[in-house]
Order: sequence, then C-alpha cells, then structure tokens
Amino acid sequence: MTGQNGTSPKHPEHAGSPPPPVVPTAPPAADVENQTPGHAQTTGTGFGVAGILRRWKREDLVRRGSLALRGLSLVFSLLAFIIMASNKHGDWKDFDKYEEYRYVLAIAILSTLYTGVQAARHVHQLSTGRELFQRRTSALADFIGDQIMAYLLISSSSSAIPLTNRMREAQDNIFTDSSASAISMAFLAFVTLALSALISGYKLSSQSYI
Repeated sequence: MTGQNGTSPKHPEHAGSPPPPVVPTAPPAADVENQTPGHAQTTGTGFGVAGILRRWKREDLVRRGSLALRGLSLVFSLLAFIIMASNKHGDWKDFDKYEEYRYVLAIAILSTLYTGVQAARHVHQLSTGRELFQRRTSALADFIGDQIMAYLLISSSSSAIPLTNRMREAQDNIFTDSSASAISMAFLAFVTLALSALISGYKLSSQSYI
C-alpha cells in the first residue's frame, strides 16, 4: 500500500534499529613484514639494555687489560734499572764505562717513571670512576706515550746486545750475565708497552663508543 502522497510507509520495526557493526580487518601481510626494526625494538624487548651492558663490560675489560700491561711494564723497567745500576764489579766491569749500558739505564729510569704515573692514573680511574683528563685527550696521550717509550726501550736493548755478545765471547762472568739480564728486562718492558700501545690505539679509534 502507498500513502496519500505516493510514498511507502516505514515499518516501525526497522525505524530505530542500530547500524551493522564494523568488523576490523587485519593489515596486509606486506605491511607487517615492512615494519622497521626500530618499531619492533620499542615494544620492550630489552635489546638496548643488553647493548649497554655489553659496552660497559668491554670498557671494563679494556681498562683492566691496559692497567695489567702497564703494571708488568713497570715491574720489568724497574728490574732493568736495578740490575743495571748495581752492575759494578770493579775495573772494566762497571756499567758506567760503556755508553750502551748507560743508555739502557737512562731509558729504564724513564720507562719506570712513565709506567708508574700511567699505572697510578689508571688505578685512580678504576677506583673512583672519574678521569683526570678528557677521554680523547687521555687516549691520545696514552697512544703517543706508549709508542715513544716502546721505541726507546727496543732501541736501548738493540744498542747493548752487540756489546754484550762480544764480551761474552771473550769472557763470561757476573758482569756480562747481569748486563744480559738487564737487557732482557728492558726487552720484556718493550713487549708489554707495545701491547699496551695496541690497546691505546683501539681506545683512540673507538673513543666515541668506549
């Protein structure tokens, strides 16, 4: 039936019915696969905390390794200094009569002072957690200082070895044995400082991360 104005009457049961519910659809698989890693990491996976912990462990390992090498170099340099300084047995068996041995003694003293100061600085840094200088300045000073001191140590050892070998061919006694021991200690100090220079170079190259 139609009304007087030609329109169909509305059914009362459909007049107040709500609209049909909207069913959410899942995003396409391509959108899920194209999510950035940064978005996935911000969901609380803890990846950032683990990276920071690894960085702290690496820092601590580098600091302790550097301190251990400098401590060994201090011991070897001090032994080279003591052995050579006490190598005086009268007549021609006095170290100060030979320029090469005086050079070994001078470098051993210099290396003892350098490694002692550096070891004390590293102990202060590990115990207090504070650095005396800026990180880049400290890394640069360590790298340059280690290389210079390592070069001086190997230079002094190399200059005294030929003299000691000639003496031992002619006569082997306590003087030549003590000289050889002092040279050996200086060489071991060179090895430890050379390894320390490698660590210093690593710290300098990655000082923005360490």
